[in-house]
Amino acid sequence: MIETIKTLAKKLAPEFIDIRHHLHAHPELSYQEFETSKFVQSKLKEFGIPFEIKATTGVVGLIKGKNPDKRIIALRADMDALPIKEANDVPYKSTKDGVMHACGHDVHTSCLLGSAKILNELKNNWEGSVKLIFQPGEEKNPGGASLMIKEGVLENPKPQAIFGLHVNPQLEVGKLSFRPGKAMASADELYFTIRGNGGHAASPQLTADTILIASQLVVALQQIISRNKNPFSPSVLSITSIQGGFTTNVIPSEVKLMGTFRAMDEEWRFKAHELIKNISTELVHSMGGEIDVHIDVGYPAVQNDEKLYVIARKKAEEFMGEKNVEETEVRMGSEDFGYYSQLIPGCFYRLGTGNKEKEITSGVHTPTFNIDENAIEIGMGIMAWLGSSVSFP
Repeated sequence: MIETIKTLAKKLAPEFIDIRHHLHAHPELSYQEFETSKFVQSKLKEFGIPFEIKATTGVVGLIKGKNPDKRIIALRADMDALPIKEANDVPYKSTKDGVMHACGHDVHTSCLLGSAKILNELKNNWEGSVKLIFQPGEEKNPGGASLMIKEGVLENPKPQAIFGLHVNPQLEVGKLSFRPGKAMASADELYFTIRGNGGHAASPQLTADTILIASQLVVALQQIISRNKNPFSPSVLSITSIQGGFTTNVIPSEVKLMGTFRAMDEEWRFKAHELIKNISTELVHSMGGEIDVHIDVGYPAVQNDEKLYVIARKKAEEFMGEKNVEETEVRMGSEDFGYYSQLIPGCFYRLGTGNKEKEITSGVHTPTFNIDENAIEIGMGIMAWLGSSVSFP
């Protein structure tokens, strides 16, 4: 079966590289993936795979092999792009100014479509069913995964396990990487509005200096990480924006801060939320100001099922060769795949897309991100192999 999938992936790769070019040239932002969704639907129709629509632009296909109820595996890809102006000079460059597939979701969608065609053509050669999840809005709260779940994507039929793939430009093409347990962090957005009596900068005694208060708050918030967090549990709190003031001689009456909070442990995550609110409020009040604190709760941490990891890594080594399968490092980036992995056993793995010799090294979320497109053949092949061969539990 491995050799059959590999042969078919190699044969079909040019078709799905062209599909990647089409998707890359026509990116759409989160929750606006209307044309992308129609394109995916058209391909599933072409392949003869039944599907349904969820969360407006999400597409869910189902391929039944022999004994379709014996095992049910879900494969997931995201479809949205980012608000980034592309700087690459390639024939398939984004046709939408300021919108780009800079995180590789065009690759993910192409690989899942490719694996769908392989699995459908070989459905008499494997047992069980494979659910294909093409989801919107991975890049923006509340996360397309959460919306798809609310609309029943993990039911009727319920998958026993789910796999998600993500490009990694720091991993050379021809390699995959996996990790058991905690793989990616949760992500929450922090918003602070500090208010006080503004006034003349030459008379600070008559004001509540919102600039000074904001400065003290930025420093104080770091103590939440350094003095309250378990040192063995990764966590990050970063203030990324300070907005306030408009001239040199006026202390403003309002300053706004924004930032992000990341954690690997859900219990610590929500304890930290309370610390953030309490420390902010007490500090600002002590300095004569008022504050509004809003924490936009985002994606949970991605937790790879330990048993599924062992099975998946072994399958990957069978497909790729042991030397081409590596261990993924812990990442403080976030992924809404975490919603799936909270509910059913999940395994989120990395597809090598970099090539130093070809100078394809730019990171995701950059205007020069691109891939070595040999990764498409590998990505669709490994997805098809995992979908057709993994039994869990």
